[in-house]
Amino acid sequence: MTTLLGCIADDFTGATDLAGLLARSGVKVSLRMGVPIEEPKDTAAFEVIALKCRTAPVKEAVAECKAALDWLKRAGAERFFWKYCSTFDCTAEGNIGPVAEALMAEIGAEQTIYCPAFPENGRSIFMGNLFVGELPLAESPMKDHPLTPMRDSNLMRLLEPQVTKPVGLANRLTVAKGPDALKARLEDLAADGVAHVVVDAVANEDLFTISKACQDMKLMTGGSAIAMPLPHLYLEEGSLSADFAKTQVPHLSPKAIVLSGSCSAMTRAQVASYSSQAPSYRLDPLELAKHGTKGALDWLAAQDLACAPLIYATAEPADVKAAQAQLGVAKAGEIIEDALAALAVAALTQGARRFVVAGGETSGAVTKALDVTKLDVSAEIAPGVPWSFCVSQGQEIALTLKSGNFGAVGFFADAFARLKELEI
Repeated sequence: MTTLLGCIADDFTGATDLAGLLARSGVKVSLRMGVPIEEPKDTAAFEVIALKCRTAPVKEAVAECKAALDWLKRAGAERFFWKYCSTFDCTAEGNIGPVAEALMAEIGAEQTIYCPAFPENGRSIFMGNLFVGELPLAESPMKDHPLTPMRDSNLMRLLEPQVTKPVGLANRLTVAKGPDALKARLEDLAADGVAHVVVDAVANEDLFTISKACQDMKLMTGGSAIAMPLPHLYLEEGSLSADFAKTQVPHLSPKAIVLSGSCSAMTRAQVASYSSQAPSYRLDPLELAKHGTKGALDWLAAQDLACAPLIYATAEPADVKAAQAQLGVAKAGEIIEDALAALAVAALTQGARRFVVAGGETSGAVTKALDVTKLDVSAEIAPGVPWSFCVSQGQEIALTLKSGNFGAVGFFADAFARLKELEI
């Protein structure tokens, strides 16, 4: 099948988030982990390439994204989506704007939009300012993010230092008037030379308005939610056929593992909830630096994986900073990622076939260690967090990759309950 929409995501959980929302339509979505080496074949109407470039230097991120774009173009895509986090995890030296400009240059797009809103998960944009729940971004827990501390809530101010062309705004008052009004606003801004347009959205209806107005754009950018209406719109215009293949759900061994590296506020609550009902083991980066992973591997080897044990490095901000102070920010993260990757492989060897992974960096490390290159995306557990099915070392497995702040407090238990429903 010729690819209709080619998507590039800046991390693995963000990619599964996007793929899950697109899959709500029932269309088959293919998720590739990294730029595929092989030439495109048997592609889906919606192809998502997951990269690990959210915090990469600009030059490196641009090169990776251009390579992904080239593969998607060879797959037949003529419309593209650049996906980043709904909390716009990007400082003045970040790569969201530079990647967008590079993609625009490659495909000949004069203008694009930026809309990281995700109302179902409490992310909204009003007058160009991003809110997390009722808090401005810079007053939310994101202000203390260990890699991308967000100290400004205004998306235009965040974007302007990153790009070479003018930045503008299409505000909520325009969006509320409907797709035609938004189109007219974008055309007026284009006439003034504005290439980068932040678009307000505070509710799901706004997402449909924006997608309708922008569905013919060569490039759209934003969080996953702004792409959610596109399958319906493509069906409506006739560019997507309704007789698409559906993802098949395999029956798997009940043995399972939960691996959590995220230190977000929500993941901390999820770990606390799940550890009260399942065996759990906490990874300490300082202990790992001294003694390696033997203790964790020994603990895992003694567990009954039918009980879906939890191994986590999730910690309070003060503990994270203390470890980073002793080991360095990059080294502390690397130690945790390497440990969780090794534990994922050990769990697979012990018979685990159901994997729940929390955290973007952790997801990247785990999928790489499991040698997962392609996933077929299935139903969501929570908004933006689907189950996916893939092959690892010749074994069929179920895998979900959860962004740190997504899901309810009971997410880990909910994930396994949802998988049982899919198997019926």
